[in-house]
Amino acid sequence: MKHSTTPQTRRGQGGPARRIGRSLALVLPVVLVLSGTLAVTRVNWSGNSSSSVLTASDTLSSRTAARAPQDVLRDQLVTELQEKNPGVALTHLQEAVNGHPSLAKHCVAIARALGQAAVRRYGPTKAQSYARPVCDTAFASGVMAANG
Repeated sequence: MKHSTTPQTRRGQGGPARRIGRSLALVLPVVLVLSGTLAVTRVNWSGNSSSSVLTASDTLSSRTAARAPQDVLRDQLVTELQEKNPGVALTHLQEAVNGHPSLAKHCVAIARALGQAAVRRYGPTKAQSYARPVCDTAFASGVMAANG
């Protein structure tokens, strides 16, 4: 038996099985990525059982419905002022501004709101006794605005 040293070529290298395999190799990753993406968007991440599919409009409306951090802080401090006293609320306002410098531009408005809430809760004389140099004199101007 004689063996040839020249490489032999196979006829029909592009048979149907090979073509199907190549097509699957190209299409399958795309299908898997798309199906995975769609599966993730259909998961109910919000915990709300009424709707399991989130749409772009739902996401946009939930962003606009979310409250600004300064509004949340103001409401927390007003509640704290009513439950404890204005001094505690002013201390926590100063700590919040020191911890989150982005709140500094809202400090005056929050302190003024605290001054007005203090007048409603404690009256003008007692509210003024809690005045501190937090956000300049905004608390005192809030007391004066609620008084006049």
